[in-house]
Amino acid sequence: MLTRKNTVPIVSRSEKMGRDMRRKVTKAIFPVAGMGTRFLPATKAVPKEILSLVDRPLIQYAIDEAREAGIKEFIFVTSRGKSALEDYFDHSPNLEQELRKKGKIELLEQVRNTNMESGAIAYIRQHKALGLGHAVWCARRLIANEPFAVILPDDVIAGEESCLKQMVEAYEETGGSMVAAMEVPPEKASAYGVLDVKDDMGTMVSVKGMVEKPSVEDAPSNLAVIGRYILTPDVLNNIQKLKAGSGGEIQLTDAIAAEIEQERDVFGYRFRGQRFDCGSKAGFLQATVAFALARDDLKDDLSRYLHEIMAVKNAAQ
Repeated sequence: MLTRKNTVPIVSRSEKMGRDMRRKVTKAIFPVAGMGTRFLPATKAVPKEILSLVDRPLIQYAIDEAREAGIKEFIFVTSRGKSALEDYFDHSPNLEQELRKKGKIELLEQVRNTNMESGAIAYIRQHKALGLGHAVWCARRLIANEPFAVILPDDVIAGEESCLKQMVEAYEETGGSMVAAMEVPPEKASAYGVLDVKDDMGTMVSVKGMVEKPSVEDAPSNLAVIGRYILTPDVLNNIQKLKAGSGGEIQLTDAIAAEIEQERDVFGYRFRGQRFDCGSKAGFLQATVAFALARDDLKDDLSRYLHEIMAVKNAAQ
């Protein structure tokens, strides 16, 4: 387990000037090209990102998080069969007119909140499934020479303040590249990219290395990388030079690790909130229950039902 030190970094005058000149993070990449095979047969016809937690699809949670963090340009890296994503974010005049006619104003506002204005959203095809690093690299021409965020919609994070907003605020202090991180049981570290920590400052850690899906014996810590990133454009150059790594894919973790080798700053950020792995069926179900219990219109009926089925199960034992 990591030991935290409650220290505050000293910021020099030159660092403050650099912070003032630092560009804001206004672009985000959403890698959504995966086939969602864990959720077949549902994903045979419906993109995984459209599957809903209660009444909002996974991708809507990701978009809302990005908006809260100040993102203005949304870049989707897609693949064949993902046209439903484009339709979801498009305007639907007939539906809006029908809701307005029936006086369903609350529903109308919810539908309008899914609309994305022309020019705010872009779609790029990833023609070969070569991994997360390659998916991010596909968006390089739209990123140009700006810092950018990456959001993996499979990771849904609930909290009073969105994970990406927390990271953007921290990035304004540190610059460099930053990954969201959380502590996991050591035996589960092999399912994640894991940080090798140089200095632990509590909420923030400076990173001296990253290992993609290490064995339990080789994991440098139990601090795992979660699907939120703020990256410099240099990372895109690193990806271009990479060969296939773990799993035969081009790993984003390897490109970020190259930043450290080039003596550029990389930080891990311990976010405040609860993360749900909605790339797994169990995680998706847990998130559905958690978000439903947080709803005033659903929590009473659902709580009653959960107590009833648990009572029946306990009685049967």
